[in-house]
Amino acid sequence: MSIKAVLIGARGYVGHELISMLSNHPAVDLAAASSRELAGQKIEGYHKFPLAYQQLSVDEVIELKPDVVVLALPNGLSHKFVDAVEQHCPETVVLDLSADNRFDDNWCYGLPEVYGHQTSKRISNPGCYATAMQLSIAPVRELIDGQISCFGISGYSGAGTTPSDKNNPLLLVNNIMPYKLAEHLHEQEVSRHLDTGIKFSPHVAGFFRGISLTSHIPLKARLDLTAVEKIYQKFYQDKDLIAVQKDVPQISQVAHQHSAIVGGWELSKDGRHLALNCSLDNLLKGAATQAIQNINLAFQLPLLAGIDLQ
Repeated sequence: MSIKAVLIGARGYVGHELISMLSNHPAVDLAAASSRELAGQKIEGYHKFPLAYQQLSVDEVIELKPDVVVLALPNGLSHKFVDAVEQHCPETVVLDLSADNRFDDNWCYGLPEVYGHQTSKRISNPGCYATAMQLSIAPVRELIDGQISCFGISGYSGAGTTPSDKNNPLLLVNNIMPYKLAEHLHEQEVSRHLDTGIKFSPHVAGFFRGISLTSHIPLKARLDLTAVEKIYQKFYQDKDLIAVQKDVPQISQVAHQHSAIVGGWELSKDGRHLALNCSLDNLLKGAATQAIQNINLAFQLPLLAGIDLQ
């Protein structure tokens, strides 16, 4: 099987990760990668055959007759491509990495370790912080009693390539920068999909990649640490990209890795307040790795095809 993929928005950090992963994918070939800024330049990270960046219009994307269109665009820009696919080639799979379709019930929300495997043709990739929050909370979803609080720190790659204070390494030296402390989009995303109250405090720091997210979860009934560990081990026992450990996960463990780590549990004295951490690479399991998983599921390929765990 040779699946033809077109990547729109290839200049960003996640675009580069996707190109590298597709270069090693046994069943998916990158037919074109679109970037206005890089048009005409050779794609250095793709090794199957020579390929250069292009600046593709919507009509040119449709003319390529792709099997899958991957949209790695900023929020608010996906719909012209989605509308064109719907009109001209509705059988083409569309995978949207932006937030544009994460709140649309007609789209599959692609976090397979939490919501199961999908075979949809319209897939919305979860946000990076939202992935860490849901991986932390989902195993105890039925035990929650009240509002959850999440505190996250991300490397500055999470702020994208467009220059801003949040991705300025000079401003982040010896510094942690809080931002969007009320009604962050990922807070709304997780609240919707887990149907529970979330308050989220995001921060960015001076390292490049990775997320460390700590969640505080009120519980209906008393638990002990042994019970907590069993709950998480059972929930993720057959999930190859989710590791569970007693020690607090570290960003150094997950940077450049496809897997997320959940653990480091602590309980209040009354056993009714659970705190734990999830660490993952925001560019990989928080974005590109998850996108490859969702492409694999859409085409009924092995879930880990093209994902090198070595």
